[in-house]
Amino acid sequence: MKKDGHIHSPFCPHGTKDPFEKYIEKAIEENFSEITFTEHAPLPTNFADPTPNKDSGMKPKDLTAYLETLKQLKQHYKDRITIKVGLEVDYIIGYETETRALLDIAGPLLDDAILSVHFLKHNDTYACIDFSDGVYMDFARQLGGIETLYNLYYDTILQSIDANLGHFKPRRIGHPTLVHKFQLVHGEKIDDDRRIIEVLTKMKEKGYELDVNSAGLSKPFCKVPYPPMHMIEYARSISLPLIFGSDAHSVKDLHQHYGTIMG
Repeated sequence: MKKDGHIHSPFCPHGTKDPFEKYIEKAIEENFSEITFTEHAPLPTNFADPTPNKDSGMKPKDLTAYLETLKQLKQHYKDRITIKVGLEVDYIIGYETETRALLDIAGPLLDDAILSVHFLKHNDTYACIDFSDGVYMDFARQLGGIETLYNLYYDTILQSIDANLGHFKPRRIGHPTLVHKFQLVHGEKIDDDRRIIEVLTKMKEKGYELDVNSAGLSKPFCKVPYPPMHMIEYARSISLPLIFGSDAHSVKDLHQHYGTIMG
């Protein structure tokens, strides 16, 4: 059964306005039997989004329309494809209470969800480390080096797995090696296999799924999926549930590299 469990939508403030129907029709054409739309959930209202356009998450006022639109599309296409209503929820250190409150409201309306780390905290400030190579490198300098950045990222992922986010906490961890996005910019050979294994093992122990995220293959400074192929094989070896995700923010990127990763 072909599934794509990580897809964005016209409700993404930093994506395209490609309509839901175009994503759905393409999925049907390519013989996918199930897709999940996982739009970036609204960020906590008391969190200052560090990106220039403050567009990392959906606007809170749009959440109801997003959920209602997908509910209707799910019904409309039910005889042709299974559509799941989901969100990609940010884990932000220090904002667990706010995130739990959002999930308590939205969770009952969701079929699926992903928990991801995009923001890292240092000295009471936050950086969106996948925003640009400039932000990434500047934040690494503040931390004292690339390896320290990697370790902080994995530490934050581990913290997200342990966090108490309530009954509706997502059970899939999004792109847990997103810190690789600019690895060809920094050019350092960081052996982080041990840290990735630590993350994947904990996910298995705690009953989580892995977002096998193909988007990194298309990123010019990454060129590998999240996690890389040998770590996907490790995840398979420990029977960690794998859910392919194209992380598409446009129709053209939908299901990108599915054959390469899923075989």
